[in-house]
Amino acid sequence: MIKGVIFDMDGLMFDTERIWATLWKPALATLGLSYKEGLDAAARGSAGDSMRAVLRRFYGPDCDTDTIMDALHAQAETAFQAPPPKKPGLDELIAYLEAQHIPMVVASSSRMASILRHLNNWHMTDHFKALISGEQFTSSKPDPEIFLTAAKALGTAPAETLVLEDSYNGVRAGARGGFVTVMVPDLAPADDEMRRLYTAECKDLREVKKMLEEGKLLSEA
Repeated sequence: MIKGVIFDMDGLMFDTERIWATLWKPALATLGLSYKEGLDAAARGSAGDSMRAVLRRFYGPDCDTDTIMDALHAQAETAFQAPPPKKPGLDELIAYLEAQHIPMVVASSSRMASILRHLNNWHMTDHFKALISGEQFTSSKPDPEIFLTAAKALGTAPAETLVLEDSYNGVRAGARGGFVTVMVPDLAPADDEMRRLYTAECKDLREVKKMLEEGKLLSEA
């Protein structure tokens, strides 16, 4: 059975990815750079060295990756002053998991300040046993280290831990770590690679709850 659940945040818990996608252009403009098509999709779900590698691919090996990332987050400080909408079914799924005494953590590529801002704005922080940020690691998703750290916080083995993700990099990380990985697509639909990697696909978090209730999301052990 599933003994713990790991939530991604952006695009999975909150409808933030559409906002992030609009921030690249003004952030880059502050540095005299132009937005290059495909950057948002390539960077989605990444942080740390994974994000730096994406930026070097788009802007060359000598670009100042940390300055670009800081400019993006400076835009986010303004954009996310108002709480972004919750994704459908989030409250119902959390209530179900708590009723079943299944512990939860958030493991997001976002900076910890961003994680805390969104959760605190909705008074949701206390639902989670731990909050884990991609900035704590040299390599974030698709490297599974963030999820393996989350599983340790839960006290569960990967094979009995559910990872909920919307991004390709998140699904890759869940699969590489040996987790029960469910994709709930947001901006990017599942493709053939995702279908090979994930355990299941759900249209929203209400469907995740229904699958858990019906015993259709079993551990891989």
